[in-house]
Amino acid sequence: MQGKSVVPQKFYDISRIPLASSGIYSLIPKSKCKLSSGDSRVSCSFAPTPKKRGLFVFKVHATAAETEQPKWWEQNVGPNMIDIHSTQEFVDALSQAGDRLVIVEFFGTWCASCRALFPKICRLAEQHPEIIFLKVNFDENKTLCKSLNIKVLPYFHFYRGADGLVDSFSCSLAKLQKLKDAIATHNKVTHNDTPSDYNGGANNLPL
Repeated sequence: MQGKSVVPQKFYDISRIPLASSGIYSLIPKSKCKLSSGDSRVSCSFAPTPKKRGLFVFKVHATAAETEQPKWWEQNVGPNMIDIHSTQEFVDALSQAGDRLVIVEFFGTWCASCRALFPKICRLAEQHPEIIFLKVNFDENKTLCKSLNIKVLPYFHFYRGADGLVDSFSCSLAKLQKLKDAIATHNKVTHNDTPSDYNGGANNLPL
């Protein structure tokens, strides 16, 4: 007897889910997946509806370990890159920085230019462990951003000790050299500063 083809339901978002029982893969619609809060596992079911007489309905049940991937603004961050979640954290971070140069990046999770530039910021942070990089999410810190008159993203502030704000400008990936030049201008390392000191100090900043 000739087998009948099955016409599955159409979904806009399809996942490639490994079946725990057999190790094979099956296409499972994400809309049918439920995440269990206790053990970080996801249960999925797929029940296509037949569109013609004679077609049959089948179900697939799968359980797969769900590992949440870090967001783009959380990837490859160094020990001297600090997330700011409130105005108080921002003030505390600046006060604890001493005479070290502090670069504040104002970004939006929805900002394409911010996302394109971010890997370069991570690289600069790696190359300059003596500098503290503060990451300020615009949507999480609207009051702070408004008080600092941030109207364009990505935007950068440079702070240094008693001098306070020493530079500010917008910068995109195409203008990366502008950011590098500003670092060269304002990054005056004192004789007491060492990379190990910087990393230790950064860990003491509020997260």
